[in-house]
Amino acid sequence: MSDSSTTNATAHGFFAKGGIAREMHVRQFIGIVCAFWLYVTISDVVYAHSMRTGISHLAGVDMLFVSWDVRVLQHVFLLPVLMVSLWAALIIEWRPLWLTLPLQLVLAAAFAAIGYPAMLLAQVLINGGQMPDQELAAHLGSAWRDPALQSLWLASFVAFLPAYGFGLALVRGAILYTRYRDTELRVADLERKWSAARLAALRMQLSPHTLFNLLHTIRGNIEWEPRVAQSMVVQLADLLRRLLSAGERDFSRVTDELQFCGMYLELQQRRFPDRMSFTLPDPAQVPAAWVPSLILQPLVENAVVHGLAGHQGAVAISVDARLAADTLHLRVVNTIGPGRTVASEGIGLRNVRERLAVQFGSRGTLHSASAGGAWTVDIAMPAIQGAANGAAFAGELRA
Repeated sequence: MSDSSTTNATAHGFFAKGGIAREMHVRQFIGIVCAFWLYVTISDVVYAHSMRTGISHLAGVDMLFVSWDVRVLQHVFLLPVLMVSLWAALIIEWRPLWLTLPLQLVLAAAFAAIGYPAMLLAQVLINGGQMPDQELAAHLGSAWRDPALQSLWLASFVAFLPAYGFGLALVRGAILYTRYRDTELRVADLERKWSAARLAALRMQLSPHTLFNLLHTIRGNIEWEPRVAQSMVVQLADLLRRLLSAGERDFSRVTDELQFCGMYLELQQRRFPDRMSFTLPDPAQVPAAWVPSLILQPLVENAVVHGLAGHQGAVAISVDARLAADTLHLRVVNTIGPGRTVASEGIGLRNVRERLAVQFGSRGTLHSASAGGAWTVDIAMPAIQGAANGAAFAGELRA
């Protein structure tokens, strides 16, 4: 393809897009331009009237500046021209510069040049078709040969050229602000969707892992204690219903989370009746607060798995929830075998830590430690109380 063909194709493709003008609604464009031109009109009228009054008082000359009504009508005539010029400038845009810059300059110069003829027309209409200044009317015949006419045109041109530039900058600035605002809204919406997707993925990690462990628990009882296995299947079905229901919600009440943990621990205790015991807080003492759904499940699961591993002794598991000021504290403690160490960052702990970070930022923390033959995990998060929808409170906390 030749250079001329490439140039033509580039220019045609650009102008076909409509430039930045497509990003602004017509009513918004008209409102901005009208407000700007009203300010310009008032400024010009006040300035011209002040100068006319001052010079008339000092020198007794009253015709150096036209009257205020002529000036107003002049700006009324120029308003539609300004709108057409600015809209064309937005369509043309500034790229490629070698093509658009001359067109932009032509638009600006054309608008500025129309200012003086618009004033002459306004004078004629205001004075009922008569030109009050006969000397000025004579200049129309001499055109550019008369220095007086040249100075009047030049003064009008210089006055309206920066006004056009400021108007173009204002409209373009409004479009860029709108673009920035829309971008921020899209980013915020994507962040919300991304956070929701992450939380959904984290919750989905729990179900298969929990189901796998519980099925192994039941399998161990099918051959030796079928009635116990049947009872455990019923309990598992109830547990899975609660698991699916909790997985669809972002937040649950602390009492519901503890009840779910109790069902899970009871199933595990049915398998290890001589080795495992657990304690849960008194329901009457549980804070009336909301927590992320299934936030305790991976912790009690870890407590069972790691507490029973590596020894044949008894394991005690305790779960606690307490409220201190505006912070909710959740704690899971399990005994471990003598001399046994537990990995400081497993899948369950990473899952919980990431969910706290997504939903509460730096105000949701998880600490784990091994001391005195026990493994302790502490969660601290802002207390969410007094509402059926904790998600609204979490959104405020993250903001």
